[in-house]
Amino acid sequence: MAEKRDYYEVLGLQKGASEDEIKKAFRKKARENHPDLHPDDPSYVEKFQEINEANEVLSDPEKRARYDQFGHAGVDPSYGGGAGGMDGFGGFADMDDILGSIFGGFGFGGGSKRSNANAPRRGADIQDTVSITFMEACTGKKQDIKVNRMCVCENCKGSGAEPGTQPDICPDCQGRGTIKATQRTPFGAISSTKPCPHCGGKGKIIKSPCSKCRGVGRIRVQKNVSIDIPAGIDDGQTLRVGGQGDCGVNGGPNGDLLVGINVKSHPIFRREGYDIYCDIPVTYMEAVLGAEITVPTIDGDVKYTIGEGTQTGTIFRLKGKGVTRLHRTDRGNQYVKIYVEVPKNLSKKQKDLLKQFEESLTDKNYAKRQSFFEKLRSKLDF
Repeated sequence: MAEKRDYYEVLGLQKGASEDEIKKAFRKKARENHPDLHPDDPSYVEKFQEINEANEVLSDPEKRARYDQFGHAGVDPSYGGGAGGMDGFGGFADMDDILGSIFGGFGFGGGSKRSNANAPRRGADIQDTVSITFMEACTGKKQDIKVNRMCVCENCKGSGAEPGTQPDICPDCQGRGTIKATQRTPFGAISSTKPCPHCGGKGKIIKSPCSKCRGVGRIRVQKNVSIDIPAGIDDGQTLRVGGQGDCGVNGGPNGDLLVGINVKSHPIFRREGYDIYCDIPVTYMEAVLGAEITVPTIDGDVKYTIGEGTQTGTIFRLKGKGVTRLHRTDRGNQYVKIYVEVPKNLSKKQKDLLKQFEESLTDKNYAKRQSFFEKLRSKLDF
């Protein structure tokens, strides 16, 4: 019989892998090699069976222990010399049950068994990304994007056969897509169900494939899709557009389009959740005497009055001037941080005037400075 590959090699694992690593590797390999994703290559039917067989052994602690000790002979009676008491080996399991349990939530048939090769199947989801500005993320926008998606072939209307011809029912499986196989073992005959090798599990034979889709019934084309980007969406979030993914098989529903959102940075604003932050410079005199300053917001400029003696680092809040919460009407806030810009490049006259002004001040004009030195003297005296 043909030499089997090492089960760890099949799943891309090292011997001693954890249960979680085995589970993740199996799901990844099963997704990549599922026959539904490679309808033109019958070899993926065997690849998928090999992956499932490896998982059936390595995910079962008892079978895995026998396999680690005796190799394939420890788990497969057909190798001879296998350990006694072997039951439920993955190679003899019913593929219908396996598919239903593995892919119930992944879009490969919606959890239904594949006893009917022509049953409707949901199309795959597709992904794309768009870049928008900071302001567009705050206000929302409509945007048209071009995506490559699988659509029903217009030439054959999805049949896969050249116009004027029809697919034939597979004579081996009678259109079911699966065949029953019986294996004789030391414990008796064991029946299993597996994809029909003649039709590749499709249940039909296309003698005259469509010249446009080559018998697949679907073809990848570029389509324009209009999407609504909601106000409040943030960088790194994903927008799901229902029904704009690959078309279904055998009349099944379309998959979805998943759009990743990239938001460009803003020169003034920065965002944390639904709140907006910005820094505003004020002059020395504005900070000393207080002033009405202009503050930019995503809705436009607003006026705000700062009090006398405003210090660098002072933060004030503009309530409701932040980003609209996703799929809601209320908004976050805007927080404005003041920093006092110290004047530079002074003339001699300006410096003299400042010195005169400084000489007119007393400790009570510098409350923080006075408090600091009082604490310092107290510490030294101690």
